[in-house]
Amino acid sequence: MARLFKKTSEKKKSLWRRAIDLAMTDVRVLARGVDEETLETLEEKLLASDFGVTATLRLVDHVEQQARRGKVRKSKELREALSAEVRRILEPSVDAYLEAAEAGPTVYLIVGVNGVGKTTSIAKLAHRLVQDGRSVLVAAGDTFRAGAVEQLEMWAERIGAQFLRGQQGGDPAAVAFDAMEAAVSRGVDVVLVDTAGRLHTNRNLMEELRKVDRVIRRKVEGAPHETLMVLDATLGQNSLRQARAFHEVVDVTGVVLTKMDSSARGGIVVALQEEEQLPVKLVGVGEGVDDMETFDVEAFVEGIFEDA
Repeated sequence: MARLFKKTSEKKKSLWRRAIDLAMTDVRVLARGVDEETLETLEEKLLASDFGVTATLRLVDHVEQQARRGKVRKSKELREALSAEVRRILEPSVDAYLEAAEAGPTVYLIVGVNGVGKTTSIAKLAHRLVQDGRSVLVAAGDTFRAGAVEQLEMWAERIGAQFLRGQQGGDPAAVAFDAMEAAVSRGVDVVLVDTAGRLHTNRNLMEELRKVDRVIRRKVEGAPHETLMVLDATLGQNSLRQARAFHEVVDVTGVVLTKMDSSARGGIVVALQEEEQLPVKLVGVGEGVDDMETFDVEAFVEGIFEDA
């Protein structure tokens, strides 16, 4: 497959410095190595920063092993040990570009619950694609929320993307069907298929999502080329639970992480990869249509662990 959106060279370390407060220089490291109090403090800080239990235990165990070998004696060495292990966890995310079809329309299915910033994220992604010279069709599959459809249509018009809606309260799978046919007939480069902001605990709505996915697969070979889940970074472990539930229904290939400019704790990036094998591909860093960044592993690690 082809790839869209190669990583930008500009580092966004300041974003991650604001987003996570590990304060590694405050973790006590004795001259003889890391003691039990240090490890307990480290564990508390990692959990409080939304790294999740699995990644936290892995990181703390790694530090302990390195300390026993005499490789961690100072705060700098502690940061180096942690950053090296986080890089290993996030290694699959290093090349986590958005995939694209070699021929025909590229289809991105966008999923997530209400309130996480899904509509705005679709607008930002569409804008970035249009700016990159792609023709874009936005399909409003959230047929039960008129406000969401109208908002998406407004964004599409402003950005310069094509727009397709279904009947109010109609079958979302029918919208997906029409969008696939329209994309093929018009020669559209990329289709963004919105879905209802369903609760991950609602079985009927999740089955509806499965149906939308099946329709897309039948109509366009290789589609959806990405199923992107929009998650609110400020929700921490609840976002992890949402990702797990959606991943059981459709083949989620990556995450769009929103609200990283607010009170988010960026450890959720590590938890998603460690527990769900889900790479963060795009990051929302503000309310503007240009405020979306390709996730950069190196900027993330350096932003957290480098000296203040």
